[in-house]
Order: sequence, then C-alpha cells, then structure tokens
Amino acid sequence: MEFTHLHLHSHYSLLDGMSKIDDIIKRVKSLGMTSVALTDHGVMYGAVEFYKKSLEAGLKPIVGCEMYLASRTMHDKEPQLDRGYFHFLAFAKNLTGYKNLMKLVSKAHLEGFYYKPRIDKNILRQYSEGLIVTSGCLSGEIPRAILRGRKHDVPRLMEEYLSIFGKENFYLELQHHPEIPEQETVNQEIRKLAKEYGLPMIITADSHYPYPEDREAHDVFLSIQTNSEIDDKERMSMKMADFSIKDPEVIWEYVKNDADMVCAFENTNKLAQQCDLKIEIGKPFLPIFPLPEGETSESFLRKLVYEGLAKRYPEISQEIKDRTEYELEVIIGKGYADYFLIVQDFVNWSRSQGIVVGPGRGSAAGCVVSYAVGITDIDPIKYNLIFERFLNSERNDLPDIDLDFQDNRRDEVIKYIEQKYGENKVAQILTFGVMKARLAVRDVARALGKPYSLGDQISKLIPFNFTIDQALESSRELKELYDSNSEAKDVMDLAKRFEGVVRHASTHAAGIVIAQSELTEFTPLQFAARGDKNICTQYEMHSIQDVGLVKIDILGLANLTTVKNALRIIKKIHGQEIDFNSVPDDDKKTFAMLSKGQTIGLFQVESSGIQRYLRELKPTSFEDILSMIALYRPGPMDSIPDFIAAKHGKKEVRYLHPDLKPILEKTYGVIVTQDQVLEITRKFAGFSYAQADILRKAVGKKIKSLLDEQKDKFISGAMKTSNVSLELATKVWEFIEPFARYGFNRAHSACYAQIVYQTAYLKANYPNIFMAALLTTDFGNLDRVAMEVNECYRLGIKITPPNINKSFVEFGVVPETGEVVFSLAAIKGVGVGVTEAVQDERKNNGPFLSLTNFVERMPKNIINKKTMESLIKAGAFDEFAERAQLLAGLDEILRFASGFSKNSNQNQMGLFGLGAAKSVIRLPQVEPASKKERLAWEKEYLGLYLSDNPLSGYQNIFAKLATPLAGVVSNNKNFSGRRMKIGGVIASCQRILTKTGKPMLFSKVDDYSNTRIEVVVFPSTLEKSPHVWQEDNVILIEGKLDSQHGELKFICEKAELVESV
Repeated sequence: MEFTHLHLHSHYSLLDGMSKIDDIIKRVKSLGMTSVALTDHGVMYGAVEFYKKSLEAGLKPIVGCEMYLASRTMHDKEPQLDRGYFHFLAFAKNLTGYKNLMKLVSKAHLEGFYYKPRIDKNILRQYSEGLIVTSGCLSGEIPRAILRGRKHDVPRLMEEYLSIFGKENFYLELQHHPEIPEQETVNQEIRKLAKEYGLPMIITADSHYPYPEDREAHDVFLSIQTNSEIDDKERMSMKMADFSIKDPEVIWEYVKNDADMVCAFENTNKLAQQCDLKIEIGKPFLPIFPLPEGETSESFLRKLVYEGLAKRYPEISQEIKDRTEYELEVIIGKGYADYFLIVQDFVNWSRSQGIVVGPGRGSAAGCVVSYAVGITDIDPIKYNLIFERFLNSERNDLPDIDLDFQDNRRDEVIKYIEQKYGENKVAQILTFGVMKARLAVRDVARALGKPYSLGDQISKLIPFNFTIDQALESSRELKELYDSNSEAKDVMDLAKRFEGVVRHASTHAAGIVIAQSELTEFTPLQFAARGDKNICTQYEMHSIQDVGLVKIDILGLANLTTVKNALRIIKKIHGQEIDFNSVPDDDKKTFAMLSKGQTIGLFQVESSGIQRYLRELKPTSFEDILSMIALYRPGPMDSIPDFIAAKHGKKEVRYLHPDLKPILEKTYGVIVTQDQVLEITRKFAGFSYAQADILRKAVGKKIKSLLDEQKDKFISGAMKTSNVSLELATKVWEFIEPFARYGFNRAHSACYAQIVYQTAYLKANYPNIFMAALLTTDFGNLDRVAMEVNECYRLGIKITPPNINKSFVEFGVVPETGEVVFSLAAIKGVGVGVTEAVQDERKNNGPFLSLTNFVERMPKNIINKKTMESLIKAGAFDEFAERAQLLAGLDEILRFASGFSKNSNQNQMGLFGLGAAKSVIRLPQVEPASKKERLAWEKEYLGLYLSDNPLSGYQNIFAKLATPLAGVVSNNKNFSGRRMKIGGVIASCQRILTKTGKPMLFSKVDDYSNTRIEVVVFPSTLEKSPHVWQEDNVILIEGKLDSQHGELKFICEKAELVESV
C-alpha cells in the first residue's frame, strides 16, 4: 500500500507551516513511505535542504511549490480587481522542470507580486517544460469555479491547463479532509471531470504540521503569526480539520471501497515516479572574470600576484616566493583563479573610488596571494598567518572571503559588481530568523492570553542561546516554576514545539553571490524586502553553497566610515594625506591611550569589560592587541588574568611539553588562537593540516562520538609522535580542547586588531577630529551621541552647541580652537534635508543676520512647526533670541513665513507685496526658560546636556560625600567589592520584573566628570525609595562595586535625592 504525500508545507510557508524539514522526514520515515514532496506557499526556501536531507534519509524528494495564479494577468494590480488569486501545485519532473520552477517563482516575486507572488498562464506556458501540475486545493481555479456556481467556466479552464501541460502532466487533485463539507463537494465534481476528460486523479492531505496531536499547537502558532490571541473569533484558524502529515492508513480507509479513489491513492506514487530530479550538490559553478586579450585566468592571476609582491615587499625572499608558489598551486589547482580575480577587482575598484576598505576578515587574511593582489591588507608573513586555515589541498571547501567597506558606500560596491557581471547574475543572500526559546515563550504566553508578567518571568530565567530543555536542566528556579505552576508548564511545553521554527525571512547582513550565468539557473529570487528593489536569493547561504555558488561577504562597517570622515577633516585642517593602512605600528600615544582604556569609538573594544582588561594589560605591541581581541570571548576569556599576569612577570610561564614552547612563547604560555591548536596537533600529535582542521570542526560541533574519536586519535598520535605517556598526552588534549571549540583563528584576530590599532591611532593623534568624525557617523543615534559627547568631555574637547550659522550636516572642528561644533542634522526632528538647505543658503548668501532674515531666506517647507520647535529647543537660534520667547512667538513666526514667497527672478522676499525690509518678526515678552527647562529640552532633542550640567551647583556636596566615578571606573579592580557612595544624575532607567514578579531596576548614572556607571537596584531596595528613580534626578547612592568579566555594575543598597540629603 504505497502512498506519497504530495501537498506538504514546511515552516518555510512562513504564515502557516510549522513542520521543520527534519520533522517531515522523521514523520514520513516512521510511516514507512519512500518518497515525499515539499510544496511551500509561493517560495522554494527549503528545496535544497529538503532534497539533501531526503536523500540522506533514503527518501525520494519531490521538489514542488504551491503557486499563486493571478485572477487576470500577473501584471494587473488594481485593488478592486486583483487582490484575489488561485492556488495550484507544480512539481519538477527533472532538472529542466526544476530550473523552470525557479524561474516561475522568481518572476512571481519580481514581476507579479501583489499581496502574493503571482504568475499567470502566459508565463506558465513559457516555462511549462519539465513540470507536472495539479488542480490544487479549495483555492484552486477549478475548485473555486465549482464552489462559486460557475461550472460553465470549468470546460474552458480544463482546456487551458491541458493545452499547456497535456494529459500526462496534469492531475486532478482530491483532498482528504472529510471534516470540510466544501472539500467533499469539490471531490465529487473532480471525479466527474476525471471521467469526462480521461485524466488521472491524485488524493492529497494538505499538511501544515507533522502529527495529529500538533493541531492545538498549530492553532497557537497561527495566533502568534497573525499577532492575535487564541480566543479571538475573527482570527485565522485551521482547527476545523486535521492538517497533519497523515498516516496513509487513514487515507486508505477513506478510499479503499471505491476503485476510482484507490486509483487516485496509487497515482500519488505514479506522479512521484514521473519525477526524477537530480540536483548536482556540491559541484562548484564559479563565476568567470572578463580577461584581457591573450590572458588565461591562471596567467593573469599570476601576473597580478607578482606585480603586487613587488609593491608589497622591498625584497622578495625565497620564503615569500615558495609560499606564493605553493598558494598559487592550490588556488589554481582547485579552479579558484577567477574567484580571486573577481574579488581583487571590486576591492581595488573601491579603493580607486575613495571607499575605505578594511584589512580583511577571517582566514583569507592568511593568504599571501590575497595580500599581493590587494584583497587583504595585512601581511601574512610578518604576522605568521597560516594559509592552510583558509585553503588546503586536502580540503574541498569553497573559498570564503569576508571584507569590510565603509558602511555608507557599501551599496556602491554592490552596484559596481552588478554592472560588471550583470544584474541577473548578482544578488544578496537570504537569511532566516528562527524562534528561539526566550522569544517563543513570550509569543506563546501572549497568544494564550496569559499575563505579560508570566512570559517575562519565564523568559528571563532562560539563558541566551539555551533551549527550554537545556534551561530546565541548568536552572533550579525555572524547573521549580515548571513543576509548580501549571500555566508556566503549558507555556513552556507549547514553546518547545516552536523552537527553531522559521519566523521571518530577511537579507543576510553581508553575503552576496555572483553566478557564471543567470542566477535563476541556480536559485529562485525575490526582493530583499517589501518596497526594496534589491534582489536576494531564496536559498540561504548553506543551500547557496550546496548548489555551487560562492558566497562573498561584503560588510558595511561604521568604523570605516568614521575613518573616512576623519581622514577628510585631517586633510582639510592640516593638509595631511594619511595612508590609513601605513600608520606607524609603534606609536606611543596610541598604546598609552589603549592602556588607559579610552576606547569609545574604537572597533571591537568599547565595552567596559575589555576596557578594564586593557588597563590591566597595558598593551605595548600589536601582538598584545591581537591576543586581547582573541581572548575576549566566551571560553578563552577565563585565561585573560593568566595572560596579563604572565606578561607583567607576575606568573611563571610553564609548558606541558617542550614542543609547546615555540608555539605558545609569544602569548605567555596561553593558547590565544585556533592556529596554535592546529600547530600543537601537527607538531605534538603528527596531524596533517587537514586532519587538524577535522579535529577543530569536530570539537566545535560538540558531538560526543566525534569528540571521542578525535581525542583518541590525538592521544595516540601524541604518544607516537612525541613519545609521551598516556597521562601527558591526555593533559595536552584537555589543555587544547576548550580553545579548539571557542577560539578565533589568528588571521581574523589580526584583522580586527589592525582596525583597533588604526582607529586608536587616529583617536590618539587627532582626538578632536576623530571624535567629530565619530559623532557624524552616529548622529542618528541619540544614545551614541550622548556617550560620545561625554567621551569628548573626558578628553578635554569642548563641544559648541548647535548654531544656525555655524553648524553643518556633519559635526565640524574649529581649526583655531579645536572645538567640535554640534551638527544641526543630529537634532531630533531636523535631519539631513533641512540642514543641507540651511548650509546651502549660508554658502550662497552669507550668514543669517536675524530670525527675520532666516525666515525670509528659507523655503516655506523648512519653516514648519516641528522643525522650528526642534531648532529652538536645541538652542540653534540662541544668538537671535531667548528660547522661551522664541517658542511663545512660534505661531507668529509661522504666520510671518506663510506670507512670504521667494521671487526667483529678483532673489528677494515680499510680504503681501510689501518690502521685506519693513517687516520684522515681533516676539512676545515672556519669562525666560529656567535652567531645568533648557536642560530638559536639550536632553530630549540632543540626547544630552550641552549648555550646562544638571550637576553644576552640587560639586561641593559630591566632593564631601561621594567617590568620583572616574577613579572608580579606571581602577575598578581596587574598588571591587568595597562599600562606597557615588553621586550623579540619572541618565536612564529600565524597570524589569524578577522571577517572583517583583520590580527591579537597571539605571545608568553620570557624575560631574561625565563618567557613567550602571547601577543595579534590587526589589528590596527599590521599594524603599521608588520615587528617586526618575530620569534627570540628581541622587546619592550607597552600595558596592561589582565586577564580573570586567563588566562594572554598582549594586545599590540605598538611594536618596540630593535635595533631601
């Protein structure tokens, strides 16, 4: 009794599918089936994953799609006529059909999208070869005509489908949903059509979840997806019938007494047998570089490499020649020459356009060829970077090159690639957001109508990146809640079903693909987002690689935008052209600044934790920075104290075996990078690079069987190669295993360290300019701007408030004084467009002489209530009038502006035809704004206080009663655990509920020196003085400093308003 499920939705049917691919395969295998189809709604997101995993499980995969057919044509998009659509199933019989299916799905998204991705019969006819289709579900065109009493349309529709696909490729679809009366009606009519036209039927069960018992969970899932509650009677629901992957026995019972229905049952296997799709998994289809005449890819790459080596190295030693030839042999031997030529082309084009490019990312920086042709900008020979961590002859991985570009010009790079290789060959890569435990718990609690506090309480007891089961094992409090609270148990049990289920599709932050021919030969396409004209693949990065396309990561990095802005200002003010990639690597100012932990604005080292460790480490070399970057992450972080102690001679460095000394000597006996693990496995245990890499991957996957296998190989290899005892070999394994799991590769750390050093160099040597550039990069983020202005104060840099005559789009620097001038565009509610109009007018006609002069000269669209209120409250018009007076006269300003219109011929203004010179805005006399009002406005519109400090006037109190925060933060190791008093102004408050439902609070407090600290207020303390914890309150706090992994927090035991002290 063979049967194949042919109408099956996975979780890639984003609104309503709940079955993960693994769930589908497990269920189908358990039911004894040998083939299965995947037919997600309008997409092919899961096709490759489904194809691979089905074959691995011994199942025949039938790749299909439930497509949407436009009610008229796919190009018609009129609201009253074209919101409707029909469904039908399409299956790929072979590779031609698979490619046609990808083309149809792509065109549906790129050309026919209107509420749904739609096609029409014209395009279906064009790409029908190799496809089998069915008449579909109740939303099919023929079933819909039957149900709507339009049977007279059915003959025409039948003839249209038959003319496109013929009798052998068109099946009439019955469905097994006896709970739905309309389906039974359609089934009876479909049977008549089958006899009338002599067509085969199939019977399907529209499947949206794996097991019948998932019906309730699926109903909750639909509530989550539609943002409604389970009790909402108007919401979407599929609870009326069983939409699971049904046992064929159930369907057999439905059909067994009817010969025609039995035939439809058997035809599911006949259709499956008609499909014989073979997708070439893992075979690379690398893009082709357009070559100069007379060159091959190999010869041209070699030419560029040796030209580059001559520029990179004053003398090309034999070591460099040998290394280069070895790398070229591997690269060319694997057929990757075109790939390297393509990457070097767009990187070097970017540099030629003045776009700042980072030194590289990942293991590709360990390649001399990459360095020679300009792909990367860090010397693998100088920094001892391993090529084999990137590519080696024994490994078949495709190359993976990640690159950083200044983020505000990343789109230009992608556009260049599209223009060079063809827009139909280039796309960004899709990625998926999945439901993780914490989010699933919150979603389920909301959908069930439970109190917010319950979902919040459970969620906060689940550590990040833990599953619910893992959290129940590790958290006693969560397990107690699960066992004692039936509502909490229900929420968690349901949420478990949704863990790992796809919730939404988005665009990968960096990945793009370049194909050698049209992308739709390899992947279906869609727009990156609604309204976004950027195109992305429907396959995520693993499936992209499976079908032979190579991913290139083009990341936008804000730090590089800051660098570009800083270099431009340096040139403007100092006349210096600084080569960002050639700054001296031994600059004392740079290392001194890093040793003070003054890292705001620097790449990767902004957190208070790493600031603390940098202050303790006091780096004196690039290697120190590289090591700290590699160590400051979960796992290796525990070795930081030993690393610092050994550097300063406070801990003796010991090696488990002499062979480890040359590998670990530069890092004071501590394993810092994965490369050291690879070297230990090679030197100590006799592994090849490929074997060492297998070990690294096995440890990273944490699969016990693989771990045990690699451990045995390492120990036996060490005993044989290094002639050591079982005990010592085991000790070395235990020493390296944690780092193999969590460590960075050295090339990646070196690239990060280089950007850290380069940004630190600019900040240390040009602090005013660097901070102005940083503020310009981040001006849309008020929290960042506030933090960075505080950093300016700490560095002794004066900030000039926004001024209608002095401010620009960017934060500027006054050459004579070094002051940083606040940007007009950074004012909340103003923005770039208004600011550009202001600065253009000043450039063309000089500074504004008065408020009236400003209103006369600026276009009407600029003089609106929102913009003017923002400019006034931020202080931009302070030179013309007092802020409260300006606000009181705002209606008069707007009336005055409405009477003017620019005369483009005479460049003059007129008020109802009268001369502008006679008209002056008259502001009312009002009480000036208080200091508190001014500061509140500045906080709202600038994100910080500029004209004054709310703590001015409290210095004497704090000097007597409080410990200055600057000293506490810079020497936190000495203060950790000590009781003390601190004082300042509350910058922010975040209230949360504990696991017992009690409120607690996290607050950020700034003192007079603009030093900030996070304060934790537990429930028992908060309930004693809840009124104290409001933003902008000036308070005195008693408690103690807590420092874990370098992250500083002040635990509040008592707090009071300063006025009441």
